[in-house]
Amino acid sequence: MEPFAYNHQSYFLIKNWMEQYPGLAAGITTKIGGSSTGVYEDFNMGFHVGDQLDAVCSNRSQLADLIQFPLKSWVGAEQTHDTVIRKITKNDRGKGSDSYDSAFKGTDGFYTNEEGILLTLCYADCVPLFFISPIHRMIGAAHAGWKGTVNGIARKMIEKWGEEGIPPNEIFAVIGPSICEKCYIVNDYVINFVENTLEDVEKKPYNTIKEGQYTLDLRKLNKMILLKAGIPEKNIQVTKLCSSCDQSEFFSHRRDQGKTGRMLSYIGWKETSE
Repeated sequence: MEPFAYNHQSYFLIKNWMEQYPGLAAGITTKIGGSSTGVYEDFNMGFHVGDQLDAVCSNRSQLADLIQFPLKSWVGAEQTHDTVIRKITKNDRGKGSDSYDSAFKGTDGFYTNEEGILLTLCYADCVPLFFISPIHRMIGAAHAGWKGTVNGIARKMIEKWGEEGIPPNEIFAVIGPSICEKCYIVNDYVINFVENTLEDVEKKPYNTIKEGQYTLDLRKLNKMILLKAGIPEKNIQVTKLCSSCDQSEFFSHRRDQGKTGRMLSYIGWKETSE
């Protein structure tokens, strides 16, 4: 079943999570309905892509109103395709919410068990990973491009939660809108890293097109890594939405030849008390 539901032109929700867990906000934005112009049209969430700062801030404020989660409670990152994951507290709120300079440096994943914090990350083909352990009220998000994927950012999130006393069988994951296998062509250099990541797996998440050229399914690869980390298959949901195919709804770094905006993934518990 598709985990993402089109609730509003500007964002998709992880509908079944939000229905099961009251107070949860979780989803990803589209490119529709904002103030940005040109190649960033319309709803660009990325500060770092060359868009006007005022437009990005306006778009973020608009999303904050739509999902009823104040901008001052957001956290954001300077994403570097690495595997650094940070635990966030209320003291961190506002970092990266309205400027790139204030974002967490060199960070590609967040997690928290506190209310009133919205974990946000930006995408334009890379894989958004969402995590929740309802029993422990823990939530998390990770940005998994091919580098972050093969270096195990998904596994590292599970390990971080293990240090918090959360076993893999109590963790649920959603793999979000990103570039699909048929749109993602890679070379031997990338495939060698994939091979090293999945040495003991027979069925590989890629297919050969011709010598030195392959289609790579990053979503399947992340699912395989999560399974290997101990997450039960029934706890993992994978979208069919492709950032490259779905041209009217998503930005795509590959399709748009590097000149494009960014979607924003978000997950947070709304505050139930002051």
